[in-house]
Amino acid sequence: MKLDYCAIGMRIKERRMKKEWSQEMLASTVGISNPHMSNIERGKTKVSLATLIDIANALDTTFDALICDNLVKGKAVFDEEISQKLEECSEEDIRIVYDMVKALVKSLAKRKH
Repeated sequence: MKLDYCAIGMRIKERRMKKEWSQEMLASTVGISNPHMSNIERGKTKVSLATLIDIANALDTTFDALICDNLVKGKAVFDEEISQKLEECSEEDIRIVYDMVKALVKSLAKRKH
């Protein structure tokens, strides 16, 4: 299996921005250079396991959350992320999302048959 470094980098960037940290702040906390952090977030470099763990710890997240796009059993991470996104929605938004999910699941079931 080949790791999707772009997806990993995107998740790192999303969590960094949610924490309202600059790339420089995260790089400094992790102990790497700012250009290296930039390359990690853009998926331009292969990041080491140790650095990924340091980044996860600095961002108060889990390693799984950063690499879930690459996991066969990543459902739990996606369930949690969906739940967090739904918390940002209004009552009306939730109803719209529900209708969309219901229609999507129905469409997926039809494609399987």
